[in-house]
Amino acid sequence: MARITDEILAEINKVILGKEQQIRKVLVAILARGHVLLEDVPGTGKTTLANAFAKTLGLQNKRVQFTSDTLPSDIIGFSVFDKASGELKYQSGAIITNLLLADEINRTSSKTQSALLEAMEEHQVTVDGQTHILPRPFVVLATQNPVGSAGTQMLPTAQLDRFLIKLSLGYPDRASQVMLMRDRHLDNPLDHCRTVTNAEELEKMIREATAVYIADSIYNYVSELAEASRINPYVVLGISPRGALAVCRAAKANAYLDGRDYVTPEDIVSIFTDVCAHRIVLSSKARLHEHTPELITENLLQTVVKPDHREFRVK
Repeated sequence: MARITDEILAEINKVILGKEQQIRKVLVAILARGHVLLEDVPGTGKTTLANAFAKTLGLQNKRVQFTSDTLPSDIIGFSVFDKASGELKYQSGAIITNLLLADEINRTSSKTQSALLEAMEEHQVTVDGQTHILPRPFVVLATQNPVGSAGTQMLPTAQLDRFLIKLSLGYPDRASQVMLMRDRHLDNPLDHCRTVTNAEELEKMIREATAVYIADSIYNYVSELAEASRINPYVVLGISPRGALAVCRAAKANAYLDGRDYVTPEDIVSIFTDVCAHRIVLSSKARLHEHTPELITENLLQTVVKPDHREFRVK
């Protein structure tokens, strides 16, 4: 599947210029059955990135623009009484799709945000006691704007923990900015973005990524990183067991994109901050010293000893 993953990345890089690493990490999250939180200022291409992935992967996608009056039933659906059958009939919400773009998720109430919790963790929704299984694959690409707090609700820690990775696209460099303005003056690159796979093939790739081998020494390395975060004096809430599992899943997907069937310590290092920084809650002491979660995770990578460079393939 290496050829297909290369084609996926190539198509999306045509649409989002100069952001190869961020695009790769979104694909890592998708292959790891994870969800992505894109936090950035307006106009940096967050929504365009989600649309490009949906088109390139051949996935059914829906978009919800989160506002203060968005209701949980808009997301997960609701039941209506059917006179013909005399029973409640489920009317699906936006969640019944392969790729859900949750635009400006921090603009809605905590109650509506929490409607996504079951779907993101268990790939199902429950309405009036009836459970409805979501299509596979199922991915949430959520965006939030860190600028301007009016009308926003911070995502609770439990919700943040459901996102496999948190990314920021940032502004493009000057050369990419020039190309973007020149190309979009006449056309929209999304119109020329090819579909190179479909949901069935993507599911196969996800299963192959899941089967990537992790040696016990790598598991021990991830556990040491998690434990070090929990005893860090600047951290109130360290990396949870769910977070440690997320690191392993993302590392497998990263190895798969590199064409390997085994994980190395470098796979852990490359995805660790993106997977773990948003899961860490800092103490007031850390904020006083202007420490950030990203700085804490980078320090953990520097202080916890990596396994030695022996063979990590299946024995």
